[in-house]
Amino acid sequence: MRLHLTANLPIRVEPLVFAGRVEFRLGNAFPAVLVVDAEALPRLAEAIAEGQAALDAALGGTRGGQ
Repeated sequence: MRLHLTANLPIRVEPLVFAGRVEFRLGNAFPAVLVVDAEALPRLAEAIAEGQAALDAALGGTRGGQ
């Protein structure tokens, strides 16, 4: 599955304490849902940071004109 996240995409976060997970709902009417185990959250954060760093490097330190 491929999701295209944009700056204005609604993202709602719900901790599922009973299950030790966090649910991310992406979108409104029919949201895609990502459920992440608590132990995997640091790796997800690392992956996002790695992607941002790679994109910044490829764009010469700018964020696509932002």
